[in-house]
Amino acid sequence: MSLSFALLLLVTHGLPILFFAYMATDVLARNQKSVEHILLSVISFLYLLLFAAEYVRAQVPIEYSPLLNSAWFSSAGILIPGTCFHFIVKFTRLDRNWPKYIYPYVFYLAVPFVILNIASGAQLISAQEFVEVGNWKLPVYTPGYYGAMTGSILMDALYLIPLMIAKKKSDSQEQKAIYNQLAFGIVIAIIWHCIFGYINFGDALPPFPYLYSGIVWCYFLRRTMKKHDFLSLYDRRFEKLYNMNPHAILLADRNLNVKHANPAAVQMLKSLPFASERLADWLDPELTKDILDRKKINGREIELQNGKPPVLLVNADYVLVDNETHTLLILQDITVQKMQQEEIAFLAYHDHLTRLPNRRYFHQQLDAALEHAKRNGETLALLLIDFDNFKLLNDTCGHLAGDEALQEAARILRDCQGKSGVAARMGGDEFVMYVANSPSVQGIENLAEEIRHRFGEYVSGKFGLTSVGMSIGYSCYPADGTDGQALINAADNAMYLMKQGRPRE
Repeated sequence: MSLSFALLLLVTHGLPILFFAYMATDVLARNQKSVEHILLSVISFLYLLLFAAEYVRAQVPIEYSPLLNSAWFSSAGILIPGTCFHFIVKFTRLDRNWPKYIYPYVFYLAVPFVILNIASGAQLISAQEFVEVGNWKLPVYTPGYYGAMTGSILMDALYLIPLMIAKKKSDSQEQKAIYNQLAFGIVIAIIWHCIFGYINFGDALPPFPYLYSGIVWCYFLRRTMKKHDFLSLYDRRFEKLYNMNPHAILLADRNLNVKHANPAAVQMLKSLPFASERLADWLDPELTKDILDRKKINGREIELQNGKPPVLLVNADYVLVDNETHTLLILQDITVQKMQQEEIAFLAYHDHLTRLPNRRYFHQQLDAALEHAKRNGETLALLLIDFDNFKLLNDTCGHLAGDEALQEAARILRDCQGKSGVAARMGGDEFVMYVANSPSVQGIENLAEEIRHRFGEYVSGKFGLTSVGMSIGYSCYPADGTDGQALINAADNAMYLMKQGRPRE
């Protein structure tokens, strides 16, 4: 063998061998657990065997060509169609409804035949005729050769069927684009087969030039898988970002089962008081429906179905992982922020110490209650409450004791206001309360007495002070006034008379 021919072999067969070796290892290294990656690596390896067989056959005497072709070349070639079909069916997810006793065994019915063929010394595959032309040992284009070539081309065309079925079923434009890319690669490979398989180029080209369509086909497969992997959480370029993100990131399948979760998500799911592997079990129904309808979710606040914390801020979009549409969710626990916002909103209308409504909120509620009473011909009572000797309590027991007494007074008023009343802190040691729905005068006097009695018992029991109590004056709508301020003035006057020991006029 001349040096020039040895160099030519390195170009025509050595480079394809290196290409398929690189492709097999690269694809498998990307994801060793994925069936699709394993199958693509096997396909590349089988094509490598084809070129390796031809590389060896070109360097040995021609009398070895039939044996090498039958035992090595043909055995590897027979396994390629089934493996390619398995890859396409798995990649398109058309295998889901196949019986377990059929899938994936149907794709490898040729394996026992190949094993028997090799074991029998290549007696099961008819030896092909070869002729030496220059440095090449070329096959003779017999009817058997053309028949095998036609069968190979038809097999390539059959690859399009599962791709078209999957494309029709897919609702993702991205997924359809991937199927189109694979189909385009198959069509190019078929055209290559037709040109370089049927036409005899003699010694102008290496033997079996149609083999180079495998490079085209595998190139499109690898390109598709790379694009496919770009959106996968297996991609190591984003692994650190995924793991370091303080927000919970979840990947869920089409049934909303959690498939992957970053450390923050794992920690969050552990804290939930129920099973959390299925999103529909704890996301609210409306959000679950929107996700199943593939709606993009941006910054939606949700509470868990059981109504317990945390409150979550949800962002959701959809990606292809293992050629199946998955839901990618980013969950942010905003429970603390939500509580802070609610507290700020609460304090805009409530007193921070007693948690009762403040003066502003009370007047709004009172005006609404008076309007309702006027519209329905009802009466309303307003009570003005003031501490007696509150300074004595502060001076004797301290300001913390005074704050505690104010809080206890608020609890008593909250208990006594009933469903038709609202109590509020006006400021300092002064409180106010109205009772709607036509309360009787006797009922109001009994209510005022109950408030005084309960507070007096608390102060004497807690601090031992009997002189600290409450003065309560009341007024009635419409007898004592028709607006809020008039009723407050009337109640204040009644309370003043009470403090003076004079009877209510």
